[in-house]
Amino acid sequence: MTRSKFRRLASGLAAVLALTLTAAACGGGTTRGDDEGPGDTQDSVGEADPNAEIQEGLHISFLPKQINNPYFTVADGGGEQAVGELAGEYEEVGPSEASASSQVSYINTLTQQGVDAIVTSANDPNAICGALDQARSAGAVVVTYDSDTDPACRDLFVNQATAEGIAKIQIELISEQIGGSGQIAILSATPNATNQNAWIDLMKQELEKPEYADIELVEVAYGNDDDEDSFQETQGLLSSYPDLAGIISPTTVGIAAAARYLSGSDSKGKVALTGLGTPNQMREFVKDGTVESFALWDPEALGYLAAYAAAALASGQINGEAGQTFEAGDLGEYTIGDGGVVVLGPPTVFDRDNIDDFDF
Repeated sequence: MTRSKFRRLASGLAAVLALTLTAAACGGGTTRGDDEGPGDTQDSVGEADPNAEIQEGLHISFLPKQINNPYFTVADGGGEQAVGELAGEYEEVGPSEASASSQVSYINTLTQQGVDAIVTSANDPNAICGALDQARSAGAVVVTYDSDTDPACRDLFVNQATAEGIAKIQIELISEQIGGSGQIAILSATPNATNQNAWIDLMKQELEKPEYADIELVEVAYGNDDDEDSFQETQGLLSSYPDLAGIISPTTVGIAAAARYLSGSDSKGKVALTGLGTPNQMREFVKDGTVESFALWDPEALGYLAAYAAAALASGQINGEAGQTFEAGDLGEYTIGDGGVVVLGPPTVFDRDNIDDFDF
């Protein structure tokens, strides 16, 4: 994506909001004192100097949930661009499957290599905490993006949008597409995915509002962020619930697999599908009438922002405390909110009218 598109997306962002995730402290390694809360100064980060220069040559490693996932390929590409602008050293490592503990060995290797920053999307909120504690004790800063750990195990979380905003837009879209009435299912990623579970809990709360009284959530299924598993889970949902009116899939792998199944089935045009996907994945399904609309933030901008946040932390400009600000290249200035959270901005809805305006 061009920097001009970054500017166009960034200019429309609302004021940065904060999302506070409440979780128990993870054990071992670097921990907070009794009087510390999320976002307070960590052992791996000293006092902040807002006038400090970004260091050249920073080794910033991206560790996504899984490599070769189209979403993370785009997101980490944004990180690579940012690290290049910062004259740093970029690398991407990670597992081929998105299981709870699959990232631990990669974190241990990065710690041994003495990297300056680890930027990771957690497959599980607690499974990698011990390894991250050791990395921070060794001097690395840790930024989570897309999916958080327990807040005690990282220095910053770069959130794609508020969880409330993501949940709300998905319920609004499915309600519009099924006429406000009928059975729906959710096709998620892995059962332990931090972000997915937060969104699902909030979607359930959203469905309790009076305007959604005629919508029934019948099942939450898990495709494990695997194309074939998600394809089969979609088939299973349609078989188990012949009156199913719609599916929400808050995962780019899941929504694309579900769309592929629906497009070749008798349910095309009868069962609505929405969720979170990339325009390039979903374009053909929007144009052939399988999908009416879906939503997502710009994943390339998410990775780009996470890289700049990591560089600011590693250079001592910020230490994760609420209210601190830093510059994120072409995206402009960002403010750290409560809980050590930085929010990229609100999601964008894609449909037939605008999907060709985006290329990611």
